[in-house]
Amino acid sequence: MEKSSLFKIVLVEPEIPQNTGNIGRTCVGTNCELHLIGPMSFEINDTQLKRAGLDYWQHLTWFYYPTYEDWFKTVSDPSRVFYFTTKVKKTYYDIQYQPGDWLVFGKETKGLPPEIILNYQDQAVTIPQTGPVRSLNLATAVAISIYEGFRQTQVAGKI
Repeated sequence: MEKSSLFKIVLVEPEIPQNTGNIGRTCVGTNCELHLIGPMSFEINDTQLKRAGLDYWQHLTWFYYPTYEDWFKTVSDPSRVFYFTTKVKKTYYDIQYQPGDWLVFGKETKGLPPEIILNYQDQAVTIPQTGPVRSLNLATAVAISIYEGFRQTQVAGKI
C-alpha cells in the first residue's frame, strides 16, 4: 500500500529552475507532492531543473496547472491551505500542521499576488527573519516549512 503524501507543496509561477529542482528533491525526501502553477519561466525538462533535482525527479509526485484557479479547483478543504509571504506578522509556527496540508509559495521575485494574501489573511504566514534581507531563498523557505510541519506531525504521532 502506498503511503499518502505528508504535504502538498505549491509553487505559483516559479521562475528559477534550480529552486524548483531543489524543492522537488526535498519533496522526494519528505514524501511531499509538488504542485506547479503556471506560467513558469522555464520548461519542466530544463537541464538546470533536472541537475538541481538530480536523479530524484523520477521519484517525485508532481502536478502542473495552467492557472491558480485550475489548481484551486482541486483543493477539497480550503481551510488547510497556508500561504507563505513576507507581508504578514503571523508566523508559520502558528500553524498546527496536519498531513495533507497545502503549503503555497509565490514566485521568487514578487512572492504571492497581493489579492491572494488579502483573500486569505487568516491563512497567510511568514517565516520570521531578524537580518536585513527581504526574503529567504524559495527553496530554503519551502524546506524550513516542510520540516516544521514534519516535526509537529511526528511529535503529535500523525505520521
